Amino acid sequence: MTGFGYNVLGFGSPGSAGGGPYDVDYLVVAGGGAGGIYSAEGGGGGAGGYRASFNSEASGGGGSSESSLAFNIGTTYTVTIGAGGSGVNGSQGLGNNGANSSVSGSDITTITSLGGGGGGGVNQGSSGGSGGGGSGDSTSAAGGTTNQGFAGGFVQNGGYAGNGGGGASEVGANASGSGTAAVAGDGGDGVASTITGSSVIRGGGGGGGDYSGSDEGAGGAGGGGAGQSQNGVDDAVAGTANTGGGGGGVFDVGLTQASGGSGVIILRMPTASYSGTTSGSPTVSTSGSDTILLFNGSGSYTG
Repeated sequence: MTGFGYNVLGFGSPGSAGGGPYDVDYLVVAGGGAGGIYSAEGGGGGAGGYRASFNSEASGGGGSSESSLAFNIGTTYTVTIGAGGSGVNGSQGLGNNGANSSVSGSDITTITSLGGGGGGGVNQGSSGGSGGGGSGDSTSAAGGTTNQGFAGGFVQNGGYAGNGGGGASEVGANASGSGTAAVAGDGGDGVASTITGSSVIRGGGGGGGDYSGSDEGAGGAGGGGAGQSQNGVDDAVAGTANTGGGGGGVFDVGLTQASGGSGVIILRMPTASYSGTTSGSPTVSTSGSDTILLFNGSGSYTG
């Protein structure tokens, strides 16, 4: 206000205009890939890419923790959640890749995690954040992305069992055995994070499908879906929503692929700096002196 010939300047509260940047930690997980379909066995979908900065916790693919972001007051940061790869009912073929998740703003380098690779149909899976597992006739692995996830499994076994999709913390397992004794590969496990204040595993790969009996691959810890077998699981299991888990592989044509799980983004910042301005209805919680925003759907945060 103005009085007696001079200006009186108010002090801004935390989050008001005029303050400096503040550190924000993140977990960015992309959508998982769908499981594949083959005339005998499909590979499991790969997990969505996994990038983390909180408390020296690992990123996917064996990567180290990344640097936190510096948010500025008044800048709007866009949060995009990648969908899981959609499952389709049809002939043999690759599962669909998951979609990317990202955090972007005009004054930061965009953090993007890549969608998980679809599980293999006729041959190997697709590359992605983590690679999709190959079919039982695969000849090479589908790669994961550096510092995001691992490759899918691959081994030729005469076309009776699919391989596991890659997870954030390990390669998808190869199928074992051959012919009617073949056993499908499990999905690779995900990574645990405590960014919300409790430990949660995300980014598991999907298990491979099995034609020979009831030896479908298990989904990896962290939302990976189990594969389907002729005498076991009735349907391949989809990746769990908001974990980036890969979908399980399908054992035969004409059946429905299991979709990948959608991604998730979590932001953690000092409560003293939190502005309270969001869109997309994130879940807001606190842990110690920090405020945590958990986005299960796309939205934004204004610093």
